[in-house]
Amino acid sequence: MRPTFRRERRALNSGIFPVAGCDEAGRGPLAGPVVAAAVVLDPARIPRGLNDSKKLDAQEREALYEKICATAHVSVVIGSTARIDRDNILRASLWALARAVRTLPVQAKLVFVDGNMKIDCGCNCEAVVSGDALINSIAAASIVAKVTRDRLMKRLALQYPGYGFERHMGYPVPEHFAALARLGPTIHHRRSFAPVAAKLAAMGAASDKAISEHLAELLPL
Repeated sequence: MRPTFRRERRALNSGIFPVAGCDEAGRGPLAGPVVAAAVVLDPARIPRGLNDSKKLDAQEREALYEKICATAHVSVVIGSTARIDRDNILRASLWALARAVRTLPVQAKLVFVDGNMKIDCGCNCEAVVSGDALINSIAAASIVAKVTRDRLMKRLALQYPGYGFERHMGYPVPEHFAALARLGPTIHHRRSFAPVAAKLAAMGAASDKAISEHLAELLPL
């Protein structure tokens, strides 16, 4: 099964335009931001091969990202680790999704959002479970969000060698747990997430200064 443009087309035929899709990437990681994207596809120039970003490999996502950005209206919003720790990951994700829709170059009249929760985006909203596998606009947004976040994590990997961010993108995998135990958290780790909070407690300090000093000792430039 691949996503289609049927729901968007139905809305367009009813005189509803623009129609946007939105999705996020990065709810589960221990480090890095959550990234939301909103996309309004051009009905005459829909990129071929759109699919749930999780079903595509990195090369396919990158190629589709370029096509989406070249043919559609796109907005991307980043929910920082500070916001995640302050508001919790669900609220930070919903905030980023809503803001992505509101900051589109065109004002959407209808938005399809992946998941089971509507967002406060200033227009009609339909929540669609597994929407990234069903609706082209959401699939496009999932690709934009995923590629954007992966690029951010690869940049962080250059600043913080040894964590493997360029491979696991901050997700809780054995390599990341091992690096966290060995090196301690960076300022980009989510302190409200249990494994990070436990390591900070073991270090006896949670300030940015303490973390930075700890990293400087372990990873001298």
